[in-house]
Amino acid sequence: MSNLSVLYDAPGPRARRRNVYYAIGFLAVLVGGAWWLVSTLQDKGQLEWSQWEPFFTDSRVWTTFLLPGLENTLIAAGLSMAIALPLGALLGIGRLSDHWWVRVPAGAIVEFFRAIPVLLLMLFANEAYALWTDVDRSVRPLYAVVTGLVLYNASVLAEVVRAGVLSLPKGQADAARAVGMRKGQLMLYVLLPQAVTAMLPAIVSQLVVIVKDTALGGALLGYSELLGSVGLIDGNYANLLAAFAVVAVLYIVLNFLLTSFASWLEGRIRRGKRSTGAVLSTDMNEEMAVAGDVPGATDGVAGGGGPGRT
Repeated sequence: MSNLSVLYDAPGPRARRRNVYYAIGFLAVLVGGAWWLVSTLQDKGQLEWSQWEPFFTDSRVWTTFLLPGLENTLIAAGLSMAIALPLGALLGIGRLSDHWWVRVPAGAIVEFFRAIPVLLLMLFANEAYALWTDVDRSVRPLYAVVTGLVLYNASVLAEVVRAGVLSLPKGQADAARAVGMRKGQLMLYVLLPQAVTAMLPAIVSQLVVIVKDTALGGALLGYSELLGSVGLIDGNYANLLAAFAVVAVLYIVLNFLLTSFASWLEGRIRRGKRSTGAVLSTDMNEEMAVAGDVPGATDGVAGGGGPGRT
């Protein structure tokens, strides 16, 4: 009996040799590119110790430039996440509403702000705060950055929520309606708990985008975030490439911590699930039975004994 997959034919001797040649060629190109890059940087003096020494010997680089910039990045990203996540969930649920007067406005908001570049949203927000509010000029860039990030990313997260809920089998909603659950209870107790696991990777990817897009505020609005500290470091130590490299490492570490936390949270959610979410707990079932939502359901599991069971 052949052990070959029906979807993939095992390569023969010639194909295996060809794959080995491809791998060797790719590795040679990679090593050659790395050697050329290192040689060029060495010739330009970018790898000299004097370019990197301030990050290891001068604490002022960190206390004056990098750490304050990192703090401002975390502030802007944290505020944007805290507002965009619930707002995106509300807009996503609104797009799934059975009422047109909820569904249509939610859809219009999502499509409008998702179509505008986030940098334009920041610029518009900055001008709006300057013309129509009393927000102090010193904190106006922060307000503009957070506003732009929230409007854009909440619209994207709304589509993530909508897609996650729609990806669930229709039988989940039908079963919940069969036991008398209302639309709000169906969404809160059945659909969202199941969809959150499927949505989590896309949500985390969008949160990483929020962290990186805070750099747009420093480009035109003068917000003192992490990337903006590169110019200040270069002006004092004349090591532009080294400053870019260190800031890039900080962004990598920050986003790695975020994705690692999300992976841990996803695993914890998966391990913590005891059911698919369509079976109600005893307390919830008794509460609904008292309210008259599930007639005759008093045995602790809604619909567990069939409609006519007593």
